[in-house]
Amino acid sequence: MRDFQLPGRSPVMSSNGMCATSHPLAAQAALDILKAGGSAMDAAIAGAVLLGICEPQSTGIGGDCFALVSTPDSNEVHAFNGSGRAPAATTAARLRDMGHTAVPVFDVEAVTIPGAIDGFCQLSEKFGKLGIADSLAPAIHYADAGVPVAPRAGFDWDINGRTLQGHGRTHFMNGDKAYATGQLFKAQGQAEVLRRVAKQGRDAFYTGEIAEDMVATLNALGGVHTMEDFANCVGNETSPVSGMYKDVELIEHPPNGQGAIAILLLNILKHFDIAGMDPFGAERAHIEAEAAKLAYDARDRFIADPNATSRLDHLLSEDTAAKLATLINPTKAMAHPAKLTEAVHKDTVYITVVDKDRMAVSLIYSIFHAFGSGIASEKFGILMQNRGGGFTLQDGHPNELGPNKRPMHTIIPGMTRRNGRIEMPFGVMGGHYQPNGHARVLTNIEDFGLDPQEALDAPRSFAEDGVLKVERGYSDAVRQELADLGHTVEIPVGPLGGAQAIRIHPDGYLVGASDPRKDGAAIGY
Repeated sequence: MRDFQLPGRSPVMSSNGMCATSHPLAAQAALDILKAGGSAMDAAIAGAVLLGICEPQSTGIGGDCFALVSTPDSNEVHAFNGSGRAPAATTAARLRDMGHTAVPVFDVEAVTIPGAIDGFCQLSEKFGKLGIADSLAPAIHYADAGVPVAPRAGFDWDINGRTLQGHGRTHFMNGDKAYATGQLFKAQGQAEVLRRVAKQGRDAFYTGEIAEDMVATLNALGGVHTMEDFANCVGNETSPVSGMYKDVELIEHPPNGQGAIAILLLNILKHFDIAGMDPFGAERAHIEAEAAKLAYDARDRFIADPNATSRLDHLLSEDTAAKLATLINPTKAMAHPAKLTEAVHKDTVYITVVDKDRMAVSLIYSIFHAFGSGIASEKFGILMQNRGGGFTLQDGHPNELGPNKRPMHTIIPGMTRRNGRIEMPFGVMGGHYQPNGHARVLTNIEDFGLDPQEALDAPRSFAEDGVLKVERGYSDAVRQELADLGHTVEIPVGPLGGAQAIRIHPDGYLVGASDPRKDGAAIGY
């Protein structure tokens, strides 16, 4: 139990339904859908789409989504891949001939076809009760009426608004300045897009005037995107992957997402007495950092389009993890693997909803970098993702940019199952950090007995590009100990990710948690 004389928040408890996400308006919209008789999926879609208005730097209808879903009548988990593909006319050779060694992330070449709207329509049809129009209604209202910019969104806008370009600046800047905390942001072009999708379904977005607006904007900048690329953007159901950590099973979305790396990282950590360490001491941070270096190096070799991913069984193998664990020196930091040519990012949104029937939804939705590519369509102001930056241009690599391929994706929804029963849909935002974040949250709970809110509140560290980023929640003494082990230690400018979780307690009630690193809330009824 937390010390009530110190800052913090308690877990939220309710008996019927609950939503946890990164903005209170989105959480409230989801709860309203539940109270109106909607399913957890109806509510998750409502909250997610509204987050594109509340947090446009992190997500929007020009992006992608992934989902894990557990239905009330089963403890089976369904996975859905709502990620878009590269244009049919693109090739890595073409970019190499242009002189590029990596996909330029704030360029039309990085724009992949947005898969989220198709995904939401399919998920609504399969798992919803009310229909896509009801799920889109809250976002339509707020896009028209406007939303006061929340503190975290204002912080991100100030830092990253400069990446907006052309029509992106017209639709997402307040004149020549970034929107500041408290200023009203409207997206009336997007409201019209959502009205049409509500009436006509996914084809309203992927064919006709809306698609023409996106294609014309991209083509004017030299893109090779076509109307056929948009019309052919269809997401698909797939099978999740999973692994055990102590008594809990971690369920993740399969490639092209990086969820398998969270399982690999936990499998490496099993070989160390994490529970015997100081939860916020140097030893744990060091072992976790070394394990992450090894796990992420494996990711960069193997995770790619589902049809190109190689050696998934190898990544999930206990034997692979055991061999990697032997490479970790408890008293010395290893050299960091070579820097990625694929781009990584720190921005996305995550929402989890559990309804009264105990359908559980874990959904993540992103435009990749802050404000994506910075490119927005001229008429409707659809901000386009730069997810193509997740490809490599290395000839022959599984994740090499190619026609109709899906890139390696950083966004991953998570879910846990204990003794065969679905226990906790959760997610940790933060791009590159996400597998490490999933492992950190689970070890906080399983090794140190933290409740879900404590597990999200706790300080974080992350080894990235030769630097060990250590949040201010750690002491200076710990940072010095880590430096003495050979790490290059920095305090990051912004926090490491943000997270949301809902635990379905064995006694039937719900326990919600929302990360203070974002503006969000867990609310129930």
